[in-house]
Amino acid sequence: MMKTLPYRLWQMLLGWGFVGLIYSSTDRLQGVGTLLPPSAIDRWIPFSPTAIWLYLSFFIIIPLGYLLAPISRVRWLRAAMQLTALGAGAVYLLWPTTMAYPPDSGVGVSSKLLVALTQVDSLQNCLPSLHMALTVLAVWALSCRQRKLRTALLILWALAIAFSILQLRRHLLVDLASGALLAFLAGWLVQRKQSWRRNATKGEVG
Repeated sequence: MMKTLPYRLWQMLLGWGFVGLIYSSTDRLQGVGTLLPPSAIDRWIPFSPTAIWLYLSFFIIIPLGYLLAPISRVRWLRAAMQLTALGAGAVYLLWPTTMAYPPDSGVGVSSKLLVALTQVDSLQNCLPSLHMALTVLAVWALSCRQRKLRTALLILWALAIAFSILQLRRHLLVDLASGALLAFLAGWLVQRKQSWRRNATKGEVG
C-alpha cells in the first residue's frame, strides 16, 4: 500500500476535492431554495445532536475508500465522485432546495459540534445529498464478494450514517434516496465507460 499511497492520495484530492469545489461554488451561485416538506419517516425519527458523531464518521469512511479499495477501483472512485458532484451541482443550480432546521439549545459537546457544522455547511444543497452519495460510492469501492463480513459491516456503517443524517436534520429522506440513486447511476456510468475503453484497447491489440 505504501507504494501506491501517493497515487491514492492524489486521486482522493481530485475526487473528493472536486466535490468540495462544486458544493461550495453552487451554494454561492444558486437562488432561493424551495422548502422541502418532511415525510412521515422524517417526522418519526427524533432530532438528536448526539448523532453528530456517526455523521462525522463520513470523514473516515471516504478516505478509507481511497486508501483501502483495490488499486483498480481507485480511479473509478475518483471519476464516480466527480460525475456525482457534477450531477448534484446541476440540480443545486437549477432547483435549489432547503428544509426547516430545528433549533438546538443544548450545551454539550455534541451540540457545540453541531453548531460549528451549521456555520460552515450549506443551508440549501439539500437534494440530492452528497453526504449520502459519497458514502455509497466509498462502500461500493470497498465491497468485495470474498470478504462478506467486511462488506456487511461497511453497509451497516453506511446505514448508520444515513440514520444520523436524518436524526441531525441535515437532510430529509428524499435527499438521501436521491443521493444514493445518483451515486449508483454515476458509478454505473463510469464502469460502463471503463469497460468500453478496455474492450476498445483489446480490439486495437487484436
